[in-house]
Amino acid sequence: MDLEVFDHTEDGVAQSQLDLVNHLLEYAGNYLHLADNTEVSVTLVNNPEIKKLNNEYRGVDRATDVLSFAAEENGDETPIIMDPEMAAELPTNLGDLFISVDKVGEQAKFLGHSVDRELGFLVVHGFLHLNGYDHEKPADEKKMFSLQAEILDSYGLKR
Repeated sequence: MDLEVFDHTEDGVAQSQLDLVNHLLEYAGNYLHLADNTEVSVTLVNNPEIKKLNNEYRGVDRATDVLSFAAEENGDETPIIMDPEMAAELPTNLGDLFISVDKVGEQAKFLGHSVDRELGFLVVHGFLHLNGYDHEKPADEKKMFSLQAEILDSYGLKR
């Protein structure tokens, strides 16, 4: 998978956490059997930046933990007709994740688990959204949250 991780935080994120994001997304991509040329970006931010994004794109004027921006929404694109071999070589850009490291710390403390576990949870949660999963309906929530737990547990980030 082609991953880009950006650190837009004021104090900087530890290299071990940047490595966790990279390794976990690579693992989750393999778990979902995504093509090697799948692209994703993750930007780690503080609460003021994610609050601004949340207000601008969702109309919610408060900080949140993770925002997912899918690159390709189903049904909105004009299909490009090309040779199947050529199409297979084109990368699939899933989109962008923004994660508030402030919320990661707050939620880890509140939930009584490690910061790495919370960061991993939000990375996988947002990544599944980019792959078309949601939790709007109870059946969809059960499917998404079960898969999320499977990925985190098998990676070694158990609650």
